[in-house]
Amino acid sequence: MKKILTALALGASAVFASGAAGAATLDQVKKDGVLKCGVSTGLPGFSNPNEKGEWTGLDVDLCRAVAAAILDDPTKVRFTPLTAKDRFTALQSGEVDVLSRNSTWTSSRDATQGLNFTATNYYDGQGFLVRKALGVKSALELNGASVCTQSGTTTELNVADFFRTNNLQYEVVAFQGQEETLKAYESGRCEVFTSDSSQLYALRLKLANKDEHMVLPELISKEPLATAVRQGDDQWFDVVKWVHYAMLNAEEAGITSKNVQEMLNSPNPDVRRMLGVEGNFGEQLGLTKDWVVRIVGKVGNYGEAFDRNVGAGSPLQIERGKNALWTKGGLQYGPPIR
Repeated sequence: MKKILTALALGASAVFASGAAGAATLDQVKKDGVLKCGVSTGLPGFSNPNEKGEWTGLDVDLCRAVAAAILDDPTKVRFTPLTAKDRFTALQSGEVDVLSRNSTWTSSRDATQGLNFTATNYYDGQGFLVRKALGVKSALELNGASVCTQSGTTTELNVADFFRTNNLQYEVVAFQGQEETLKAYESGRCEVFTSDSSQLYALRLKLANKDEHMVLPELISKEPLATAVRQGDDQWFDVVKWVHYAMLNAEEAGITSKNVQEMLNSPNPDVRRMLGVEGNFGEQLGLTKDWVVRIVGKVGNYGEAFDRNVGAGSPLQIERGKNALWTKGGLQYGPPIR
């Protein structure tokens, strides 16, 4: 019996030690003074380096907001460009602290990849890009088409399901990298390029004659693009998740980067809790009272980030649509901070 109890105690200690070791991301980020963020290898509007090598985009702003909340400095981020094939391995291995890389939240990824998706940063759907000269107006007219896609993504599975469901023939031409896939499409190696609709709008800007190409109207899948963290660190999971929710709640409350300091004097109890004037909600997450002030003041609310990166203030000109706040007919919804 004594041996059994000792073994149980050792097992419990090992589990506790493992949990403690895995629950140190926030402390490590504070200690290092930098957040390690995994992004795409270059997708305008979401994560893309400019001519100076500075990263911009909606996914980039999420990481900058996390850095602002923790370190009070949105520039304290080390961006690591990752392909679709190596993105989850980089997160699992600890190469990055958070994956903010237009990745679709699926059940299998949630259950088998050793990671947790935090919140949907962008609601998307898979579509098709074609040359206008092809004379196609609908995806249902693509029978016999050659289709370029990126390997190692849900895109391959979705396109197979679509053509099978609609009893259409097609030839898949798969490539590992996004840029390689786009170049293949542009050079004529395939007639159709399929990916998330947001990516198609972004990549169309890279084509030499972008006006000769169009995105077909159909969306053939649900693509909730979400940030992800490693399993086993609930505190870190909460921090990343609530940074996104804070940006949504700020937009809903009318708190912007321009008026956040003025809003500290608001009599509205929801605003006062959100901005740390009342309560200790930031401290509960392991952050400071003014964590939302830091986020909105230095990065902006969700609407500001959306508009400048992919919306009306960007070259992509994507409408809010499903990504509008729930109060405006969209799906974006932040649980209350209280």
